[in-house]
Amino acid sequence: MVAGAYRRAADLPQVIPVFPLDAVLLLPHGQLPLNIFEPRYLNMVDDVMGAERMIGMVQTRPGGDRERPALAAIGCLGRITRSTETGDGRYLITLTGVCRFAVGPELPLRGPYRQIRADYAAFEADLKSADDDDGFDRMLFLRALRAYLERRALDVDWEAAKTAPGDALVNSLAMLLPFEAAEKQALLEAMTLADRREALIALMEIDAAGGSADDEPPQLQ
Repeated sequence: MVAGAYRRAADLPQVIPVFPLDAVLLLPHGQLPLNIFEPRYLNMVDDVMGAERMIGMVQTRPGGDRERPALAAIGCLGRITRSTETGDGRYLITLTGVCRFAVGPELPLRGPYRQIRADYAAFEADLKSADDDDGFDRMLFLRALRAYLERRALDVDWEAAKTAPGDALVNSLAMLLPFEAAEKQALLEAMTLADRREALIALMEIDAAGGSADDEPPQLQ
């Protein structure tokens, strides 16, 4: 795991570029594919590829302006572990989650993209290898998942869902399922895997009971 290469919060960059993107979630040890096409973020990828390959994924919150919206309090640092340039000048990259961070002061804008000081202190445990979730009730979890997917007309690889490690299943579904931005943020800020699992089950049960999320669902197969 990429996170395992960093043993302490002090090993991580203190100033990082950020990519504000709502309703998109990166978690430690997770993998997030991104299609980069805006000029400022193409420039950001160029810069980080020549350095530590690190980007902070963060959502926005009310405040600021259209060009510089206010940033959510917590984001997740990711390292570019795969990168391909397309014929039309885009980058297709994969970010692997390293560690969550508290968003600190923003640096004066001197280039096309934003940079902040990141504080990892509260999330240093993210750097450890993913632990097994001893409280994981797979049957309960899969019942909630099935009801949610049936309402949303989605499907998953059920054989994989029945056998995947609990931590990988919870985190991958938290990243993939089409929750609202505030719900994604709540999943990100859950301090432990057990907290995230309980939050994810609650969100799936609420939606299955008649939630109103109308986003276009992603293809999960």
